[in-house]
Amino acid sequence: MILVLVPPGCSKITQENFDKTSAGMSCDEVTRLIGLPDKCDEVMGLRNCLWGDEKRSINVSLVAGQVLLFSSNYLR
Repeated sequence: MILVLVPPGCSKITQENFDKTSAGMSCDEVTRLIGLPDKCDEVMGLRNCLWGDEKRSINVSLVAGQVLLFSSNYLR
């Protein structure tokens, strides 16, 4: 059995990973880069996913499983 521990404060929600995000990426690529989203909502074919919280976050909007728009809050 392999156990992987992530030290407190060691998050994938970083400016470096945000900078690697680009339009056209698949949802799977974003998930491999940042991890599973904390929250997703879908309205009329537009899926909005959030990683993080009000202190630090990455927001990604996907259409047909591909990144259309993305933004970040308080990463620096």
